[in-house]
Amino acid sequence: MGFHMLDLIPVLLIALAIMGPKALQSMSRSLGKGIGQAKEVKDQILSELPVEEISKVAHQIPTSPQQAIQKILPPSEKEPETKEK
Repeated sequence: MGFHMLDLIPVLLIALAIMGPKALQSMSRSLGKGIGQAKEVKDQILSELPVEEISKVAHQIPTSPQQAIQKILPPSEKEPETKEK
């Protein structure tokens, strides 16, 4: 289940009937400019991120609650307790 280009045709026809061709053209142009600006901002943010530094420390980040607790606990509490029978 997904979005197909044929699904867009009824939406465009309804929008054309309600708003008219001039307004629809203006809205499309504005939407295109907005998408272009969003891509520029995304590219700028990605270029400023220190990707190398992040990749160096990424393996140290806990991926589960248990790993996070093990990082926080002092060494004496990290040893698992054995149950006596």
